[in-house]
Amino acid sequence: MDLTPLAIETPSGSVHAFSEPKGDDAVIYTLGGALRGTIHVTGTHHPHHWDQFTALRATFGAADAMAELPPADSLPRLRNSTARHTGNLLMWDGPAGPQREQSTIQSASGRPPAPATAETLRTVLYAIAEDAARRPDRARILDASRVRETPALLRFFECSRANSLADIARYERRAARDRRQVRIVTAAWWAAAQWLAAQPHPVLPLLLADRPRTLARDIYACTQGAAAYEDAAAQERRRMQRFAAEAASLRAQMRPDRRNAANSTH
Repeated sequence: MDLTPLAIETPSGSVHAFSEPKGDDAVIYTLGGALRGTIHVTGTHHPHHWDQFTALRATFGAADAMAELPPADSLPRLRNSTARHTGNLLMWDGPAGPQREQSTIQSASGRPPAPATAETLRTVLYAIAEDAARRPDRARILDASRVRETPALLRFFECSRANSLADIARYERRAARDRRQVRIVTAAWWAAAQWLAAQPHPVLPLLLADRPRTLARDIYACTQGAAAYEDAAAQERRRMQRFAAEAASLRAQMRPDRRNAANSTH
């Protein structure tokens, strides 16, 4: 355990946090002073690039939020309160500095904390995440998170690919259906136009006009529908291609030669 605590000033008073590694892939911060309990910090993937393990997750309690529920007695509480609290913070490096994504902070019973309590919890969570980001063993923690999370991510990508293929097929069937309907209704519109030219009738202009429940409006609706389904299919293909690239990247990172080279630089 680090014998020099991290000192954090909060609206509820001073909080000190002692850090201690937990294996190779996590750090536990034990809180004292105005706030009691623990915060667990582990590595994880970037929220928008799942093959890049560059983020840290700080979680209230003595367990990773992505793995299991923490013991109730490890959740933070104010010194003079029995209310325990849940929440976590994801932090990663962005182009303009640290980026953060925080979950809702609430009591273990599901109620929101008082504003001063919420600010205290948020201040401590941010300070500990920033301290963990400066640790000399950060690279090892991130590499361990890659080893831990990659099998589940690869299973997710495989399942996602199957779902994407099914979605693409469904979108393409619906687009083809709407394109066929466009051809059918367009042919009917031209037939009505020819009838009108050959033998004017008061009903025919109503069918040809651009108004609700007419041939013209049906052509427009089916054309728009087909385009929307085609766009959805194209978007799903791009998503599937992105996931395939990230899965390939993860597999490459887990090769023994690549991992040994990465570890030798840590």
